[in-house]
Amino acid sequence: MISSDFVNTYQYDFAVIGGGIVGLSTAMALGHRNPDARILVIEKEPSWAAHQTGNNSGVIHSGIYYKPGSLKAKLCQEGNHLLIEFCQKHGIDYEICGKVIVATNSEELPLLENLYERGLANGLNIQKLTAEEVKEIEPHVSCLAGIRVASTGIVNYRQVSQKYAELVASRGGELRLSTKVMAIVPTSQGYVLETSKGSFSAKFIVNCAGLQSDRVAQLGQVDPQVKIIPFRGEYYELKPEKGYLVKNLIYPVPNPNFPFLGVHFTRMIDGSIHAGPNAVLSLKREGYRKTDIDLRDLVEVLTYPGFWTLASKYADVGLGEMIRSLSKTAFVRSLQKLIPDVQADDLVPSAAGVRAQALTRDGGLVDDFLLVRGLNAIHVCNAPSPAATASLAIGKLIVAHILEAVN
Repeated sequence: MISSDFVNTYQYDFAVIGGGIVGLSTAMALGHRNPDARILVIEKEPSWAAHQTGNNSGVIHSGIYYKPGSLKAKLCQEGNHLLIEFCQKHGIDYEICGKVIVATNSEELPLLENLYERGLANGLNIQKLTAEEVKEIEPHVSCLAGIRVASTGIVNYRQVSQKYAELVASRGGELRLSTKVMAIVPTSQGYVLETSKGSFSAKFIVNCAGLQSDRVAQLGQVDPQVKIIPFRGEYYELKPEKGYLVKNLIYPVPNPNFPFLGVHFTRMIDGSIHAGPNAVLSLKREGYRKTDIDLRDLVEVLTYPGFWTLASKYADVGLGEMIRSLSKTAFVRSLQKLIPDVQADDLVPSAAGVRAQALTRDGGLVDDFLLVRGLNAIHVCNAPSPAATASLAIGKLIVAHILEAVN
């Protein structure tokens, strides 16, 4: 129901739902392309970048993993360059430190070669490394061979998002925190958003709600044809006195059939070294602790046919992830494949993150960015890694879709 204080004139031209890095970059791009537009950004949390953006590894990705020609590959490479320019312009700390991807057994060598060829196809500056050459870069790594990816970097995405928000506000956009969308009511001229802080009207809405994006799409009377399945990524952190074991970023060769990269070592922009993540089903969409459970979220997952198809397909991999979640010893064994010197006593638990993975009813993992159009609306229903790296490029793409829809 539309609240009584609604006035039948549109307060905003565009309303962006979700104050993560994609929502804020979209609002910023909208303001750039439409300087006179009235823009609103609504975020249900009391701060920006509270979920996926603010709880990721802080890596500026290169695009090596992504299928050549895919949106991921194109947007990651463009976004990498745009993000670096943005950080330089606005004085945000970042570092292009590069990373190594290593094969630790003979079965991984052909996968490493395939990854190298994919990197070349994506136009990246990469080089093959012998085990000895890897040790020159990362002295404590044990491997058979590796790849060095020069364009990978690190940054604090909360700081980046905060600057996006400041720029949106400086150009006349309105930012509202602690404002949860409860209903989306279509009208002849657009939509009314019923929220926890009153009603807002807009001619066009952009759903960038991340972990809640499928639900927001349904509020807007759009079936996204996918369900968001939350996966929690759990991390450990190396004790400061053991930081010498890792210089920059060290990754394993990923399983080509699984959408996660495997446990790895990441130097953060503050100098700390994080190890992980594993990937386990979260029992709550915004559940960062093992004990976090939401019955609605859990029932939705367990009654979704696609989840059981996915679970059966990746039963062995999933079991390994769960074992690592429950056993520090198992987690450490995975890390020791990369750095044998790492011991359990060297690691302390660190903050977890939750990834929103879009899944089809037949169990298909949506591997690329997914934009779903509605009437006077665009719903971003899958924006996995490298969304933070690619945020400026994604914002430009979304705005191009919006202008196409309204013209």
